[in-house]
Amino acid sequence: MVVLNRIYTRSGDEGTTMLGNGERRKKYDLRVSAYGTVDEVTAAIGVARLHTGEAPKIDAMLARIQNDLFDLAADLCSPDKGKGPGGERLAVNARQVERLEQEIDQLNAELAPLRTFVLAGGTPAAAYLHLARTICRRAERVTVELKDSGESVSPEALSYINRLSDFLFVASRYVNDKGARDVLWVPGANR
Repeated sequence: MVVLNRIYTRSGDEGTTMLGNGERRKKYDLRVSAYGTVDEVTAAIGVARLHTGEAPKIDAMLARIQNDLFDLAADLCSPDKGKGPGGERLAVNARQVERLEQEIDQLNAELAPLRTFVLAGGTPAAAYLHLARTICRRAERVTVELKDSGESVSPEALSYINRLSDFLFVASRYVNDKGARDVLWVPGANR
């Protein structure tokens, strides 16, 4: 269990931070960047949720995803498969990925097929979900770079972050009156 009695510790004043296994790394380390960018996704979803009150189904999904993203950050924060200082190592699992896939399919079934790309916009909720999606793609790029650098990253973590960007895209269309308010790209329109 996490206990935060004191918010500042001064231990990071020299430019390092502690991972979930107690190891200290530079704050610009790829692992720190990966879980830090996941934290940005969580925050962007929080902003989107300020506008999803009229879409309770989407809002509930997003609330669960925010919690899953803390699981993902905890997974990325621990470079080894052993137990962390607080006990069992938390990791994203296949069920969380499958739930995202099911929700994507459920929402997408109610949307008309696209014939062009969608620009961010329409409703405030959709625009913020697009912002969260682009941050999610950045988190994915950093996580893949972390894995490719020889660090351990679980396949489920990579699958989750990849699937989440798809979910955020479909959810943005869903809150845009099921695609009716989508802002569509018109290739070469301003030449």
